[in-house]
Amino acid sequence: MLLLFETPGGFALFKVLDEGKLSKVEDLGKEFSSPDSARKVVKLKAFSKFENTAEALEAATKIIESSTSKGLRKFLRANCDGETLGVADSKLGNAIKDKLKIECVHNNAVMELMRGVRSQLTELISGLATQDLAPMSLGLSHSLSRYKLKFSPDKVDTMIIQAIGLLDDLDKELNTYAMRVREWYGWHFPELAKIIQDNILYAKAVKLMGCRDNAAKLDFSEILPEEVEAELKEAAMISMGSDVSDVDLMNIKELCDQVLSLAEYRAQLYDYLKSRMNTIAPNLTALVGELVGARLIAHGGSLLNLAKQPGSTIQILGAEKALFRALKTKHATPKYGLLYHASLVGQAPPKMKGKISRSLAAKSALAIRYDALGDAQDDSMGLENRLKLEARLRNLEGKELGRFAGSAKGKPKIEAYDKDRKKGAGGLITPAKTYNPSADAVLGQTPDSTARKFEVEPAKEAPASGEEKKEKKKKKRAEEETTVLGDRNGTAEQDGEGEAKKEKKKKKKHQAENDGVQNEAENVEEGGKKKKKRKHSEAEQDEESEMPSKKKEKRKKKKSGD
Repeated sequence: MLLLFETPGGFALFKVLDEGKLSKVEDLGKEFSSPDSARKVVKLKAFSKFENTAEALEAATKIIESSTSKGLRKFLRANCDGETLGVADSKLGNAIKDKLKIECVHNNAVMELMRGVRSQLTELISGLATQDLAPMSLGLSHSLSRYKLKFSPDKVDTMIIQAIGLLDDLDKELNTYAMRVREWYGWHFPELAKIIQDNILYAKAVKLMGCRDNAAKLDFSEILPEEVEAELKEAAMISMGSDVSDVDLMNIKELCDQVLSLAEYRAQLYDYLKSRMNTIAPNLTALVGELVGARLIAHGGSLLNLAKQPGSTIQILGAEKALFRALKTKHATPKYGLLYHASLVGQAPPKMKGKISRSLAAKSALAIRYDALGDAQDDSMGLENRLKLEARLRNLEGKELGRFAGSAKGKPKIEAYDKDRKKGAGGLITPAKTYNPSADAVLGQTPDSTARKFEVEPAKEAPASGEEKKEKKKKKRAEEETTVLGDRNGTAEQDGEGEAKKEKKKKKKHQAENDGVQNEAENVEEGGKKKKKRKHSEAEQDEESEMPSKKKEKRKKKKSGD
């Protein structure tokens, strides 16, 4: 029996000397406690050395994938003739058996042999020292890990992170310098700022013109269109700016040179960033563009770190401050971050930007993972997903238009015709109807009779109103009682209802009689009270008349006594 063992330096074939010891798996590990005892169990038969790291990496990857490399097949054909082969992987054993027709074994005894050989590897293989084995293992492990992650040394995203940072800094500096040129030269030619809006064209025109008096003699056709050139020359003739010296113009021109050189370098840097993005992340670039993709990679730290993020994180990447503020104040969280500047989100209407940004983030997460870990270097996946997103955007816009045109199902709403209502508005063509008080009528009275009553009996209003209130209260009580009786007798037959109506009429008559008696009694009481008041007033008048007569008699008596 032979044992196939893989090392960083090559493949080794060991001959098992005593196959009887394989039956005792528990005691097999003790046989490899020392190099001498290990040599009694196995012996090196052949060794196939790797020529370089590439061959070692190819052989290692083939074994990981449970397949045989070309060198391994040659090695086994030369050294395995009619013997069984012990392997560490059952799938690899099946591949060898299918292609080379060699009987393979994989069991617990073989795995214990593998562990023992690994512990005494440097002693069993002559010429393989420990100090040589360690760097070979390290180099092969690094190469193998790169292969597993599909990492390419050309995919260095650090350059993208630095380039996008420098591009943003250049934009800030360029804007600052251009504003300084406009402000400085504006003292001499203030009208030029409104004529030329572009900063680069403004700097070129100032550098070519110098003093505004030279504008009429110069040709600006290479820089400006004909209409703008004519307007510039007319404004230069009637400008209200102050004069400047030659030294000032020289410094302004030097500043214009700085602006133009920065603009040129910025264009070169953008071309470099575009080429690097198409190389490193072509699918992400096809979806969101070079600048947005580069900012996403810079914000994530690297392309591999960004590939570990879910789509929901990529959607709000760049809006962390707004997210935590919304969570703290319990408001709505942001729907997009850096993805807001993507062309697909910009094309969407305001109500659809959230949906499109969510879909774009999901597709971008797939594209980033494909770019970071995939083998292909084309942008087919990104272009395909972009077409799907554009179709989804058109679908959403169509649904929104259908919803505005009619009902939710897209059918127009049918409304009843109204001749007084305007088309498409809530107003009325004819004026609204007003309240007509002359149409009111009072039962049992006419306007003339009521007027006569008010004219003839103005003094009886107060007592009559009090009596009417009492009568109304009594009538209400009687009606409530009748309704209660009616509810109770609602399920009775028609005869019972007729008797109830008769009882109601009797009660009403009885109440009316009682009311009349009470009114008469009240009138009698009021008359008696009036009589008593009259008697009392007459008695008081008599007493008042008697008082002065008595005083006179007393005075007469006093005079007679004196």
